[in-house]
Amino acid sequence: MEQKSWHRLSSEELLKTFAVSPQQGLGPEEAEARLKEHGPNELSEGERISPLTILLNQFKDFMVLVLMGATLVSGLLGEYLDAITIVAIIVLNGILGFVQEFRAERSLRALKQLSAPSAKALRSGSVEHIPASQLVPGDIVLLESGDRVPADIRWLECSALTCEESALTGESLPVSKHADPIPAEEVPVGDQKNIGFMGTMVTRGTGRAIVVRTGMNTEMGTIADLIQSTDSQETPLQRRLEQLGKILIYLSLALTVVVVLAGILHGQPAVSMFLAGVSLAVAAIPEGLPAIVTIALALGVQRMIKRNAIVRKLPSVETLGCASVICSDKTGTLTQNKMTVTRVWNGGRALEVTGEGYAPTGAVLDRGKPADMKHDPSLRRLLQIGALCNNAEIYETAATQGPAKKKGKAKGKEEHPETGSSGIRVWELKGDPTEGALVTLAAKMGLTTSTLAASYTRDKEFPFDSERKLMSVIVSHAGGRTICTKGAPDVLLSRCSYMLWEGQVVPCTPTLRQKALDANEAMASDALRVLGLAYRELRTGEQPDSDKEAESQLIFAGLAGMIDPPRREVRDAISVTRRAGIKTVMITGDHGTTAEAIAHQLGILQRGGKVLTGSQLTRMDDDALDKVSDDVSVYARVSPEHKLRIVKSLQRKGHVVAMTGDGVNDAPAIKAADIGIAMGITGTDVTKEASALILGDDNFSTIVAAIEEGRSIYENIRKFIRYLLASNVGEILTMFFAMLIGLPLPLVPIQILWVNLVTDGLPAMALGVDQPEKDLMEHKPRGAKENIFARRLGWKIVSRGLLIGLCTLAAFWLTLRSAPNDPAQLVQAQSVAFATLVMAQLIHVFDCRSSRSVFHRNPFQNRALVLAVLSSVLLMLAVMYIPALQPVFKTVPLGFRDWALTIVAAGIPTFVMGAGSVWGGKRSRKRTRSGGSGGGSSMLKSTKISA
Repeated sequence: MEQKSWHRLSSEELLKTFAVSPQQGLGPEEAEARLKEHGPNELSEGERISPLTILLNQFKDFMVLVLMGATLVSGLLGEYLDAITIVAIIVLNGILGFVQEFRAERSLRALKQLSAPSAKALRSGSVEHIPASQLVPGDIVLLESGDRVPADIRWLECSALTCEESALTGESLPVSKHADPIPAEEVPVGDQKNIGFMGTMVTRGTGRAIVVRTGMNTEMGTIADLIQSTDSQETPLQRRLEQLGKILIYLSLALTVVVVLAGILHGQPAVSMFLAGVSLAVAAIPEGLPAIVTIALALGVQRMIKRNAIVRKLPSVETLGCASVICSDKTGTLTQNKMTVTRVWNGGRALEVTGEGYAPTGAVLDRGKPADMKHDPSLRRLLQIGALCNNAEIYETAATQGPAKKKGKAKGKEEHPETGSSGIRVWELKGDPTEGALVTLAAKMGLTTSTLAASYTRDKEFPFDSERKLMSVIVSHAGGRTICTKGAPDVLLSRCSYMLWEGQVVPCTPTLRQKALDANEAMASDALRVLGLAYRELRTGEQPDSDKEAESQLIFAGLAGMIDPPRREVRDAISVTRRAGIKTVMITGDHGTTAEAIAHQLGILQRGGKVLTGSQLTRMDDDALDKVSDDVSVYARVSPEHKLRIVKSLQRKGHVVAMTGDGVNDAPAIKAADIGIAMGITGTDVTKEASALILGDDNFSTIVAAIEEGRSIYENIRKFIRYLLASNVGEILTMFFAMLIGLPLPLVPIQILWVNLVTDGLPAMALGVDQPEKDLMEHKPRGAKENIFARRLGWKIVSRGLLIGLCTLAAFWLTLRSAPNDPAQLVQAQSVAFATLVMAQLIHVFDCRSSRSVFHRNPFQNRALVLAVLSSVLLMLAVMYIPALQPVFKTVPLGFRDWALTIVAAGIPTFVMGAGSVWGGKRSRKRTRSGGSGGGSSMLKSTKISA
């Protein structure tokens, strides 16, 4: 059946299009035929990759293939421990990659769970409960409060019907539905008031509808298709490590070949040089790098769990550390997704209300002081009306998910923002969020549902109607019967003849009516949803039969202004990210006015920031969007497709994008982002499965902790890359220069492998858990395409490696020169070279802790590193002083003179370069000070120095 703009058709046109009777529904034969034509009302998962294929794909990486080659070479050399270690690394990385990829494909299965399991359909004139998967276009379905919408439907009849659509559209409030056609051609999903969408919930009223779309043709199916067609992004860390691996392997192999050829040309035995070359190649390729990266990330994950962030994919922590833009959904992420009354207008007074969410904690403040209910009958009356004209209920319950338990204690340590407890009890709502806000308001002042039920009994209800925009109830009490009404302020005022003014019931004059309308306008301009409240005492024997009779001659009691409030911690978190050079962008399905107001409160929308709506976005092509995306701070009234376009536009502009959200509508963009972040408590299963990081406490500020952790991890990775490569460069250059000038081998193959084992393991691992530098969060994020060797890292590696090589070679030559042809003296010199190389690397590891020099940080701050270095020194001494190991490693004990030479030579690369950095830093600061006061002459001096 051809797709149509179903919102534009009248009921008669719909029934004619689908050839169905509203009284009879479809017959069994016709339903069966349509089921064969359209297929089951289910979401397709697409083509699934077998677990075996996913596992085998983990071993196709270039670095992995080279490591397999290194394993073979190590085995041939008899270095079985090395070979086993490399195999363990390969298997560990393969398992981790398999688990991550396999879990990521569960998104669509979670999405399918949002579909209704059964539906009430009209078949051959009778109502039948059938599996929702059996529904077909043209089925007539019946729904009531609490039902999940089983397919995309067009309403034929509605009675006070509202649907909760926040997971699909991002709109905070339930949407009132109607059956009238909407003539516009293009209508955003959130404004299609005559359509019900699969997976949403009926929160109030009843309705009859016709199924217009099923399965993958529904809005939910569109999202499922977006998730299928959206590729998960390779993280910057993965890209950089792959790039690094190739560079290292090619350079190491090239230099090794040169060393071997140079040695043979200078008369060294070919077999001896081949073995030395292979040993050098195995040592030069940092096969421990993937393992250290994995360990650093895993330890970072453990720290993140303690900070309420659950990491589903290891590299995602580092990715967030280089995020330049955080795209965040509004409802439930930046805000609480809990409507809260924040302002009251009563009897000419503007009152403020404290407290958040549905917890009955807070107060009504009159000029900054708590209102006194005993001496304020006018306010008491207002709160009673809001609580009595109401079908909602608030209750305390255990949180569905929270921080991990610790040693049997309550979850987490942070105080819950509502309960003030340890975080495992929360206040929930059953019913409409607007009504829940009024119930909470009354409960804050002691008027709980139970206390009111003891004094008031409901006799009759006139349900809310989207046309008259009012709801009323008649209640009985000891003093008689009262009608309580709430609704749109302008409509309600037209039904009021009196007003509570300064504690008295007075006629509702045009002047007073205008004051109430002005108060309503003031609240609405601050993006508050405003409800008017009124009442009337019924006369003895009066029995209103219709809403018109009941809702007349009312007494206007006041206004209640409510909003889905921002989370308390978000503004500070956004301020921190701004200082760190990260922009926060709000992307929401809610209305522009509300989104703009929240964005101003949180500091997201600042001077020069733009607001873009979904309708404007639809009229833009990708090129037009790319031109403005850097300047837009708020996107309002957008669809899931829009969110996906926004994320991809920012990525095309070179940003590393983090996307946070909780609803189904966020899932495609979350999967497409460089890192997807889901809310752990309020987030849907679909969003969690599509994400890389889950916030266990739904706290936006946890993202700041993740950013800090991510930056720290990446800097630590750079630290041990700097250490490993400078050490490997030192080893290669020691051999290379010796061969060039015709010296004997400074190191034998077994010594090269032992140096690699002693220095590359524990010290590098300890660098992976190093404490971050103090100014970590004061720098802008690194670019998405930044090379791993950026910020002078390549220079530091080459310069330190060159010095390590030269100093080792110098110590070797100084020891050898006294008897260059004596075999015993050669072993002595090789032992000195071996000790110098190990000690130079172990001293250099402390220099790697700082981006400036070894003198800028306390060397004993990282205790793990100190212990790692001590253990490496003991391993070095073992092969030199244990008699049984000396012939194996071709070493001899060193005397005092030899150790003095070794220590001096080993310390030169680190301390000379460190002193140079300190001296250079002082000169730079001195030039800066003189340049700030010396005008043009100072500029000239600086230019000469630079030249």
